[in-house]
Amino acid sequence: MQFDKFETLDYLIHYPADYKKGERYPVLLQLHGAGTRGITLAEYAQSKSFSDMIKASNDALIIVAPHCTADSWFDKFETLIRFANWLSTAPFTDTERLYLMGGSMGGYAAWQLAMSQPQLFAAMIPICGGGMYWNASRLVNVPVWAFHGAHDTTVFPEESKKFIEKLQRKGAEAKLTIYPDNAHDAWSDTQSNPEVFAWLLSHKKKETQKLEVSCQGAKEFG
Repeated sequence: MQFDKFETLDYLIHYPADYKKGERYPVLLQLHGAGTRGITLAEYAQSKSFSDMIKASNDALIIVAPHCTADSWFDKFETLIRFANWLSTAPFTDTERLYLMGGSMGGYAAWQLAMSQPQLFAAMIPICGGGMYWNASRLVNVPVWAFHGAHDTTVFPEESKKFIEKLQRKGAEAKLTIYPDNAHDAWSDTQSNPEVFAWLLSHKKKETQKLEVSCQGAKEFG
């Protein structure tokens, strides 16, 4: 485990046990939720949530987790964009296998980051998040597997449903898993599921096609 800093953004990075400097690996950019703002990166690195990801992924990828100390990721969003672009070209990153995951506040940030920078990511896992689903066509080339709890009253499951329905109408590779017994915590079951990481690792970045701009027309979009 290593701790470092990019501009004003602290982050931790976990390397697989068989990591060799100079080689390139699949990389997961992990965006935490609001609750993690109040703990240190060292505490997050020792958390069950983080160790679950390492175990479920069979330690097959590098996990990079920046730390949001502001009110939300959107207060650091321009820095987050630069960080994601730096990560995509880092010497340890397989540029065809950069993945994105985020839960709750991090789920909102993951949706928006992927829509802002779709050319970076091979696939993404947004968990109990939401956002500007009307702009989801930006993600037609980014496979998405979203997760939400059926009884979530913090972020309503309709937020994920709207994104996935929009993407499916565009013919994108997109699916949604609703946990029938879960409230807001959809990340624990997701981040500890080996199938989730196997799905991520099965994807390589697609050729970027011309992105559709779906916000034309002042009458409809203001």
